[in-house]
Amino acid sequence: MSPAKRIVQVAVPSPLAQTFDYLLPRQGISPVIGVRVRVPFGKRSVVGIVTGLAADSALPAARLRTVQQVLDADPLFPPDLLELLLWASDYYHHPVGEVLSTALPLVLRRGRPAIPSGGAEGWVITGAGRSRLATHPPLRGIPAALLSTLAGHEGIAGPSVFEALSDRWRPALRSLVSRGWVSGLPRDCLVQPEPGPAAPPVLGAAQEAAVVAMTRAAPGFHCYLLHGVTGSGKTEVYLRIVSQALAAGGQVLVLVPEIGLTPQLVERFRQRCAGAIAVIHSALSETERLCAWLRARDGTARVVLGTRSAVFAPMKALRLIVVDEEHDASYKQQDGFRYSARDVAIRRSQHGKIPVVLGSATPSLESLHNARQGRYTLLQLPERAGGAQLPPVRLLDLRRLARADGLAPPLVAAVNERLKRREQSLLFINRRGFAPVLMCHDCGWIAPCPRCDARMTLHKADGVLRCHHCGSAASTPSACPVCQGQSLRGLGEGTERVEAALARVFPGACIERIDRDSTRRKGALEEKLGRVRAGDADILVGTQMLAKGHDFPNLTLVGVLNADQGLYGQDFRSAEQMFQRIMQVAGRAGRAGKPGEVLIQTFHPEHPLFLALGRHDYSGFADFALQERQEAQFPPYCHLALLRAESPRRGSALAFLAQARAAADTLGPVAGVTVMDPVPSPMERRLGRYRAQLLVQASRRPALHRFLGLWLPCITAASLARRVRWALDVDPLDMS
Repeated sequence: MSPAKRIVQVAVPSPLAQTFDYLLPRQGISPVIGVRVRVPFGKRSVVGIVTGLAADSALPAARLRTVQQVLDADPLFPPDLLELLLWASDYYHHPVGEVLSTALPLVLRRGRPAIPSGGAEGWVITGAGRSRLATHPPLRGIPAALLSTLAGHEGIAGPSVFEALSDRWRPALRSLVSRGWVSGLPRDCLVQPEPGPAAPPVLGAAQEAAVVAMTRAAPGFHCYLLHGVTGSGKTEVYLRIVSQALAAGGQVLVLVPEIGLTPQLVERFRQRCAGAIAVIHSALSETERLCAWLRARDGTARVVLGTRSAVFAPMKALRLIVVDEEHDASYKQQDGFRYSARDVAIRRSQHGKIPVVLGSATPSLESLHNARQGRYTLLQLPERAGGAQLPPVRLLDLRRLARADGLAPPLVAAVNERLKRREQSLLFINRRGFAPVLMCHDCGWIAPCPRCDARMTLHKADGVLRCHHCGSAASTPSACPVCQGQSLRGLGEGTERVEAALARVFPGACIERIDRDSTRRKGALEEKLGRVRAGDADILVGTQMLAKGHDFPNLTLVGVLNADQGLYGQDFRSAEQMFQRIMQVAGRAGRAGKPGEVLIQTFHPEHPLFLALGRHDYSGFADFALQERQEAQFPPYCHLALLRAESPRRGSALAFLAQARAAADTLGPVAGVTVMDPVPSPMERRLGRYRAQLLVQASRRPALHRFLGLWLPCITAASLARRVRWALDVDPLDMS
């Protein structure tokens, strides 16, 4: 560095949208852009990132403070990733220091050395172990539980997972290792490849065409939308193009929306791809996350597979990005730095001049519109792989059918038929608990949440009322707190109630409930999925955790219980999200050689949404929904930003937004930009805080960002800005 450049510009994790100038010490390491430094900030010492070097500052030298310590010899952020993060800070109008901090593992944010310390001791199931798990007679006892857990636990499990199964797990594990069914892993975070089947499956014509289109394209940025029906073999297409990128010496980033989808993808990748895999998601320990992050950075991890935050993993030879289930709302961070991992992935591939593949059976309307406009290349897989057929869909008209605990007679009969044929059924209801409402039939009292404008959900097995918005819990009252009556009843159905009803109707069936309540314990989800795949479950009851990504060969019936829920949503995306969810869960049926069937219970069987579901016609639904969006001028036909505010005092959030609205007026009219009036949020009180929002709508994206750049300093200077909690959400997905 030039001797004259003794000033560094540092991004520190603070809500201030700027970098800060510091003097370099006369002695010591001279930092370069992208390294961490420890600096004084107010009365604290914090870790920041060097974003620039300068010879002088707008502040007089006497006011500049000095860097306390340079923490890295080399940049943690390579130039391309640093540029991406700076773009994200600018696009989402979020403080650059917080953006850069978000992209680092927590260990590095605290100033610890960037040295991998290894992951936890672990074990992995071998191919022979998988074969034994699938053969008859079935393995029983602790060994069976250990193998089933390993089969679905991202290819690796450690002591904490086994201790939850049994305190006698070590002798059983030693026996499995001696038989060659399980092998130990070194103290490292990487999943090593293990060759699977000798020959990959033969591609269908549409799959082959998709692979050829992507591999024969000219080098550079291409965004492909892979629209394939459920079971059409999108993962096999991913594997082919990923293998080619790895063979060319590159690295690959694969994003999934949820942790629950990582185990089977990791397993398929380790069997088919010649390279170590690093997994990055929030369920890892901080040591494991650091190890995976550094292995991605040094190139040891050839494939990085993870959830939303993995989009910021440093990769020295990135050649391909895959975004699975690209439509999923989980890719959007809903607090703090509110970025969309899918959109950031597209920008990263664009900047790096590499291809990105967006895959889904139900693409977002924005992505589908981009494909129709020629911005993305649309590749379609219209048929299921291996000759399997899409399951017929039957609508059950609840206006003419009685129900018992949410179950209509035709659905009960269909489940009974599957039990006779030793096939599996899945009943989908996107509500946890026993009943969404506890009501007194004497006076009409309904159990309210003390902190939210919401009702408490009855969890009968635990004897508690719980708010699913803030987590508040209370014991279930024995009498009405208003009239002291004894006629307290749960109204509506949740997964717990449906499970209990099925147990009464089918006392000999093995029922597996899969929702957030039943899978809280670490490893519980993998255990349950392992039992389902092993054929030890007859009926599955679950929420959207079961809606996508899972392949159950013996599952031939899907029943959807609360299908009308999305028709009444306050968000303009409610219908789209409901259609995607139901179509995804319907796709679990009949994925192998056995034909499947889908039964949807609804009070509106004539609604265009349900008619399209009956035809498996997502494109037809998209035509209908896009026309509605165009008429209402909602995305993708406009661009939105939502200013949110909340306060423990009633009226404060609205008062602050009124100041923000007045500040927008002082800027004068901005062509193509409309600023709405502030309104209370659909759920005004949540977590004890009163919430409000203000919507900004623009016909063109550049105009929106020009306006936001001018408006944000005015908002920050408002007199109420420090008395409320506020945040700007660019491209919001959740309007509640």
